[in-house]
Amino acid sequence: MILEYSPWLCWIIPYIGAILSLLFNKIHHKLRDCCALTSSFLSAIFSTLIIFAYPNVLKGEAYHSIPTLSIKWIDAPNVTLKAGLLIDPLSVFMANVVAWISFLIMLYSIGYMEGDKGIVRYWFFMNLFIGNMLLLVLSDNFIQMMFGWEGVGLCSYALIGYWYEDDEKEKHIKWVGEGLEEYAPSHCGMKAFITTRIGDIGLLLAIFIIFSQSGTFNIIELGKDLNWASKLSNMGLLLPTALLFLLGPIGKSAQFPLMEWLPDAMAGPASVSALIHAATMVKAGVYLIARVFPIFYILMHSGFIELKIFFMSIALIGAITAFISATQASVSNEIKKVWAYSTVSQIGYMMLSLGIAGYLIGDAMIAAYVAALFHLLSHALFKANLFLTSGSVIHSCESRFMRDMGGLLKLMPITSISMLIGVLALLGIPPLLGFWSKEGILKAIEYGIYEYSELSLIFIIAAITAIITVFYSLRAYILTFIKEKSGRVKELEHHIHEVKPVMWIPYIILALAIIALGFSVPFGLEHKLHHTFGDMLNHYLMKVSEHKEVVTTQSYLPILASILAISIGSIISYTIYLKKGNNLFESLKNKRTILIIQKFFSNRWYINRFWYAITNKLLVLSKLIHDKFELPIVDGFNYYLANFVTFISNRVRGIHTGVLSDYMIGATLGMVALIIFLIILLGG
Repeated sequence: MILEYSPWLCWIIPYIGAILSLLFNKIHHKLRDCCALTSSFLSAIFSTLIIFAYPNVLKGEAYHSIPTLSIKWIDAPNVTLKAGLLIDPLSVFMANVVAWISFLIMLYSIGYMEGDKGIVRYWFFMNLFIGNMLLLVLSDNFIQMMFGWEGVGLCSYALIGYWYEDDEKEKHIKWVGEGLEEYAPSHCGMKAFITTRIGDIGLLLAIFIIFSQSGTFNIIELGKDLNWASKLSNMGLLLPTALLFLLGPIGKSAQFPLMEWLPDAMAGPASVSALIHAATMVKAGVYLIARVFPIFYILMHSGFIELKIFFMSIALIGAITAFISATQASVSNEIKKVWAYSTVSQIGYMMLSLGIAGYLIGDAMIAAYVAALFHLLSHALFKANLFLTSGSVIHSCESRFMRDMGGLLKLMPITSISMLIGVLALLGIPPLLGFWSKEGILKAIEYGIYEYSELSLIFIIAAITAIITVFYSLRAYILTFIKEKSGRVKELEHHIHEVKPVMWIPYIILALAIIALGFSVPFGLEHKLHHTFGDMLNHYLMKVSEHKEVVTTQSYLPILASILAISIGSIISYTIYLKKGNNLFESLKNKRTILIIQKFFSNRWYINRFWYAITNKLLVLSKLIHDKFELPIVDGFNYYLANFVTFISNRVRGIHTGVLSDYMIGATLGMVALIIFLIILLGG
């Protein structure tokens, strides 16, 4: 019986764990920690039990609103809103990715956050984060989904700015950035909160515009009746609404141009970085695009051709984001920031694939859709691995800068091997999981090129980005583990050692999962995903059935592009960072052109500065409005009104003399005035 409630329990339990961790802290700190960890573990267990409760979900079937606990929120004449869940391959897939990786991060936190004075607050927001993300991916309507959507935004603000004291003595570990772009944790938390709110405003506007014409917030119902789209199209609002909707995923998943909050989110603990970047928040945007994909796909292939711009926007924004962020990662000096830029870049790949899928039909469309989700799984595993191993390195070296590392290969062997597996997966080395998922995205672009030659540019951008990815990944690993020991490492060498098992066990599990799943791909894993998600899409896209199949030929272009990217990127990294007596590099690095490019990348393409310039202008405008309008007019009117009332009150107060005869005269005059008024009124 409990199996039927597993979809509800998997997201409710972390909420309960968040509250209980506050209560159990009053009893004993070990009970508190055990409660926090157990709640995340139970959440993962119930996420998996969903498959057993609804086994046909693996065949692509969907269970709408889970009637066992469907709660009616609103029942007005034209609106019925229920608290329900949607169980289909996408929601179950996402729930298990989120829950299990979150559990491993929570386990890691036992050692990483040991002794931290804010640990109670940490456990509360981490569990709340997990619960909100699971609510987000399981909700069957936009209103309920927005509770989870805004919930992860709130928790990210609290956790990114976790070290809110902004202690300047700990800048080396707890701050982020250098020079003019060095930020304190509290600043970074607020930056993430405000930036993602920009996207959320667009998303909310789009949701309510759609509701105004459809009368429903239910995600599945929107794909069944297209009248709302016809009404919006007739008003010229369908495409603007779709683009407003896209703003939400752009902000949450840190895509161009709302991308600069994510690298600065590294001001939080490494475990928070892993949770936000690997398992939860930044994947929310990708999930939402994948969730509404059938709706907009049906519309586009039902005659609403303007939505081609919507899918092209997703693809182009993904490609541009992937490339820009990869170049930023190639010059970053902070190890966590390298992986943060990498996260933005890899999510760009996922968005790119979903955008391409909108243009395709039949098996090609399914392949592109599955490639995005397959890369989401792959990225979640290897990026969680990279952030957790980086946290261990920072924990040991007491610095976030790679220039303070080096020579750690023998000092931290388990961590170095685990990070190497994560790096190789990010590179796309076969047969690790990252190779198959990245190749799937390149294949998706290739399918698109057969029908739309203009997509060739996107393939070129994706291939160049892959080269840069190889370069910055190997650069980070070499500078951390292989390059000669830095002065800091030599100074702390007798203190630097492998971290506790409770910290390295989670990333060893992640490394083993990367290897095991990678080897399982040729034996049917990718085929199973293609079949399951294909059945799901066919279930949703029954209205789009009369289409020719895309004709594709067997091509080795994607795998050749992958091999070329690995080769070129590796050669560049080796030549610059490992080859002895590298006179070529020494001569090139002082060239004016190279220095200009490096400065441009280091300054984040000046996108970050642009947003700060805009913000400063808005602050100046706000102050001008405050000084010239709010103070003299708004506040002035309020003060005038208050003074006027005070004046009247003082005058009226004078008639209260306390003498009985005065009161009798006043009452008599009042009665006479009232009688005269009534006579005039009745006479009229």
